[in-house]
Amino acid sequence: MDNCAMASSKLPVLVLPHPLIILPTSRYTVPVSQAIGEAILALIDESDALPVLAAVPIVNLPSEGTSPVLSEWGTAARVLRMVRPTLRNPRQPYLVSLHGLTRVRLIAASDTNSLPPELGADLSLRDIEYPPAERTPSRETVDKFRHSALRLLDRLARESAQHARKENYHKIANMLEDITSSRAPWMADVLVGSIDGEYADKLAILSTPDTEARLKLATDIFVKQTSISEVTKKIATAVDESLSKQQKEFFLRQQLAAITRELHALTRTNGSSSNSSLSSVTPSDNMTGSELDDDEQHEADDMAELKRRIEAMEVGSEERKMGVREWRRLKRIPQGSVENGVIRSYLEWLSSIPWPNSTPLGSEAQIPQPIKDKTFLTAARAQLDADHFGLEKIKKRLIEYLAVVRLKELNAERDARTEEARLRSQATQANANTKEGQDKVENANKAVVAYDKNQHRPAPSPEAGPGKPGRLSKKGVKGPILLFVGPPGTGKTSLGQSVAKALGRPFQRISLGGVRDEAEIRGHRRTYVASGPGLIVQALRKAGRVDAVMLLDEIDKIGQSNFHGDPGAALLEVLDPEQNHTFNDHYINVPIDLSQILFICTANSLETISAPLLDRCEIIQLSGYTYDEKMHIARRFLLPKQLQANGLNESHITLTEPALLHIATRYTREAGVRSLERAIGGVVRYKAVEWAELMDEGGDARDVGQNDGAVVVAENASAGAKRSYRRVVEEHEIEKILGIARWDGEEREREERRGVVYGLVVMGQGEGGILPVETIAVPGSGRVKLTGSLGDVIKESAELALSWVKTYAYDLCITNTRAQDPLKVPDLIDIHLHLPSGAQKKDGPSAGVAMTCAFVSLLTGACVPSNIAMTGEITLRGRVTPVGGIKEKVLGAHRAQVTKVILPWANRKDVEHDIAPEIRNEMEFVFVRTVREALEAAFGKNTLAWRRDALLMESRL
Repeated sequence: MDNCAMASSKLPVLVLPHPLIILPTSRYTVPVSQAIGEAILALIDESDALPVLAAVPIVNLPSEGTSPVLSEWGTAARVLRMVRPTLRNPRQPYLVSLHGLTRVRLIAASDTNSLPPELGADLSLRDIEYPPAERTPSRETVDKFRHSALRLLDRLARESAQHARKENYHKIANMLEDITSSRAPWMADVLVGSIDGEYADKLAILSTPDTEARLKLATDIFVKQTSISEVTKKIATAVDESLSKQQKEFFLRQQLAAITRELHALTRTNGSSSNSSLSSVTPSDNMTGSELDDDEQHEADDMAELKRRIEAMEVGSEERKMGVREWRRLKRIPQGSVENGVIRSYLEWLSSIPWPNSTPLGSEAQIPQPIKDKTFLTAARAQLDADHFGLEKIKKRLIEYLAVVRLKELNAERDARTEEARLRSQATQANANTKEGQDKVENANKAVVAYDKNQHRPAPSPEAGPGKPGRLSKKGVKGPILLFVGPPGTGKTSLGQSVAKALGRPFQRISLGGVRDEAEIRGHRRTYVASGPGLIVQALRKAGRVDAVMLLDEIDKIGQSNFHGDPGAALLEVLDPEQNHTFNDHYINVPIDLSQILFICTANSLETISAPLLDRCEIIQLSGYTYDEKMHIARRFLLPKQLQANGLNESHITLTEPALLHIATRYTREAGVRSLERAIGGVVRYKAVEWAELMDEGGDARDVGQNDGAVVVAENASAGAKRSYRRVVEEHEIEKILGIARWDGEEREREERRGVVYGLVVMGQGEGGILPVETIAVPGSGRVKLTGSLGDVIKESAELALSWVKTYAYDLCITNTRAQDPLKVPDLIDIHLHLPSGAQKKDGPSAGVAMTCAFVSLLTGACVPSNIAMTGEITLRGRVTPVGGIKEKVLGAHRAQVTKVILPWANRKDVEHDIAPEIRNEMEFVFVRTVREALEAAFGKNTLAWRRDALLMESRL
């Protein structure tokens, strides 16, 4: 405040008793003493007009120890009326009616700013200053003041029981809506003086001569008064609803509980501790605040957050239009209605989905993008190598994808900058042309000028771009649909997590195993009770970003088409890069962009996946691990994980290489490493028990240095006992820890026998192995009997093999003439072919070679060595055709310690491309084109006595 601009004068000072304050525009009747009353009468008699006094309030409450202190600011008030005491009641004080005119400031008697502490008992003249002329406040401040004042007046009108007072509040509200900015400070004084506010608030208004600051202060006071009125009404309503004739004795307790809840909400809002605020209120109940309390303030905060998220959506987008429409419906429906809850649940889902081009909220921190870092690919490769051993082909494909994502991201940023610079240059050129055209018009002096169609064209906005006005269009990088196919335990799911870590994106896993309803993918329509969005939208909400990494786990185990719909067909839109940018969830009913999401699917088999769904995926095969890879994985990942899980560290246990290899070869027979991890966990737990018992002895553990500290001895001095603990786990200890080896018997029983050949198979879970093809000859009628839960395809392979053997029985010296049937001459026999493990279904076109060799071995007496396994299908002409699953079968043979494998010639490229070099070096691969080559490879050259060279005659149609 500039004191030089104030006009000074002298006025009699009337000290107002505490807590009375007269504001400008207010009228009050004040009781005064006889001396002051006589002095006011004297002023009335002396002056021609009504006298003016300076009504100054007292700042503090007078007490015995302190003297009253005058306020620096007061009000120049006109004396309207003076009432003397009557003769009937001479003790009645004088009553003076005052009308506040304007603010005045008392000038201190001394040089200091302190006011005199002692008050006179009469009207003493003092120097006062009038504030300068009031300036017009800003429009924004006036609007905020008007909004808060109207809200308070509406609350007071609704709570008022008198009709006349309601009418007065409505009239004031009508005046307030039409008031000008210059009259707003006057209205602030009127309203603050009218409401039943606090003394400190009125004193602060009186002491604020600046109009801008006064309106802001009045706005805060009105907001506070409205909140107080709402809380009071809420407490009264809560008490009235819970009060009944049978519960009158609980009135005070109910009122106390309502007050306590409001104090909890106020305490949490201010960020202070709840216990300190409630210690004086509920000393006996020991009530504490909880987020589960039924608090209306939480409800208001949730609604405000919901509104803020809707406003953050892109203007003009489908999701914002839907959100605004449903929000308006929500405000019209009563809160207790069922429809209110349905609409609110929908809005919560709609607003929680990460929509593209939405305004980021203030609470959402900017997430760094590691993809822009120059070391991104190096870090991604290191991340994949740290999480997985081997899988070089899969890692190569993932690095290719990450490189493409990085290049597209950099190109998109460069194009965006170029487009922005082009638009800005166009805008600058257009503004220059417009200005030049205006100058020509001004200098023409009414001359006729040719019309230029580009002269008045509006300049393009530098923020505009193709597609949407006012926003630069950014082409998102469409993520591929990767399908990892392989046996369980080979790292398919963890690969998705590694990709998410490398990209710095959130990772969400959706398990599709057993999903049988289309609505679980697309969501239920809102017409159903307890409807909700599908799994895709739920995962998108949890991720919180439009470019998350989503893993669709066990996609091959999804339910088939039924009366609930086809969930596999519902995934076609999700996994189609050309369609998923407008994915439609039945519940949300707004197109959702899934094109920037990296979908990774996992499956154990491709047989149960529909062809259209398979066509949309990029298939990446994950075969089983070799023993060498399993050893590395066990050392780097499995053993440290089990040590940490069982409370040990590397200094407590040392697993030797022979022991680890013994576990991998004799106690597990799988493509993955889950059973290996369980076996290692069993060894670690066994040693954990020994270490715990050693510690329970209560002695001091120390190394005795035997075998490089492999033995720890704990001595108990009181008991005089010693107990030893051996860190190193040797191979001969494994059977004691894990029991008898599961696969040891099968390895020893594999021997050379007539009519027994070992074929290569792929198990139901995708892991490879060997399976014996057993044949015997029994008396019969010249037929073949097949057992072992065989399918139609593998039965046809057996018939093909038998037909080929009958055709070439004469050449193999099985019969004496070509017309003889080997099953009828010299004796009438039946051949029984059996594949063990009859409880497991077996089918597939890859057993022709093994069955042919088994029939030849049975009929000729020659045996196939037990270290040889084979696979391949045959034709009636004796050709060996290619088969699938070569990598799984070769790895299974390697695990079964097979050293020689017979494969079709057309599968040699699969061996060179998919089989690791260390496996190829340890095994012998024989590639055959015909059945005769297969027989020579299986039985050995010149083992079978061929009668003559059998010619392969091909038909030429």
